[in-house]
Amino acid sequence: MTTLAAQEIKRRGIGAVDDLLTKGPVHIIRNNRPQYVVMSEDDYIAMIEDAAFARVVASERDLEAGRIHRGSAAQLLAELDMSDKVS
Repeated sequence: MTTLAAQEIKRRGIGAVDDLLTKGPVHIIRNNRPQYVVMSEDDYIAMIEDAAFARVVASERDLEAGRIHRGSAAQLLAELDMSDKVS
């Protein structure tokens, strides 16, 4: 990942980030430490879609493995209430 000092953004403006975004996300360094990540809108959308897909896959695996408990919200609340009394 490309890095850029926050001072450089102050000096050159957002154009300093724009130039580097063509190479991918940019770490913004502040006080000698990575503080922010700037990415293009397309990269952001792809990242969100990948994360959502991964959650769906994990949920399907949980369902297949029997780790999903089906029931009503009232049943879940009753079970949670009971677990508080057991602990």
